[in-house]
Amino acid sequence: MPRQPRLDAPGALHHVMGRGIDRIKIFRNRKDRDDFLGRLADLCKINALQVYAWALMGNHFHLLIRTGNQLLSNSMRKLLTGYVVNYNRRHKRYGHLFQNRYKSIICEDDPYLLELTRYIHLNSLRAGLVKSLDELQGYQWCGHSAINGRVNREWQDTETVLAYFGKRRKGAIEKYECFVEEGIEIGSRPELVGGGLIRSLGGWSQVLSLSNCKVITHWFKAVGLIA
Repeated sequence: MPRQPRLDAPGALHHVMGRGIDRIKIFRNRKDRDDFLGRLADLCKINALQVYAWALMGNHFHLLIRTGNQLLSNSMRKLLTGYVVNYNRRHKRYGHLFQNRYKSIICEDDPYLLELTRYIHLNSLRAGLVKSLDELQGYQWCGHSAINGRVNREWQDTETVLAYFGKRRKGAIEKYECFVEEGIEIGSRPELVGGGLIRSLGGWSQVLSLSNCKVITHWFKAVGLIA
């Protein structure tokens, strides 16, 4: 049975996940992580993506992104194909690195943007990559440290997230950090990786309901997704 096309639209919000084949580590060292993030930054610079949250987890990754001037599939191909080539060269290996296709879930901005931002960034703590919330504050391999201003990531859109917490940056950061801390007690959120969101495989009508239908329909026709 042929694969169904992924749902996409200009300005659509996606939770994207990719996992290493046979649970292989897809990030072994700093060079791997810097390579992946550099490629992600390049896509942001050409307005292909906006990145709100992300986490590099050893054998998988999470991204919370909004599509820009090209299809998500094109952006992910540029990100992952180039990364795999360099990864295999660095580690003297051959063949596939990622398990099947990346998983993408398209979702509404409210309430999922903030919930997913918190969920994605707390993954590093839940997985034991950092030992405490204090350590997470400055952790380089997820987007939390950029939102709170501890690490400079010019390509990451931190302003959109902080705008939910107030107009003054300092106060907004404090409220954001409290929001993230409250998420520790909530624990795992299985609905944020599937059940409670609109999956990005299925009918185009699901995407058309998320935004301006005329704009999206025109865009679909322009890129050949619908007649």
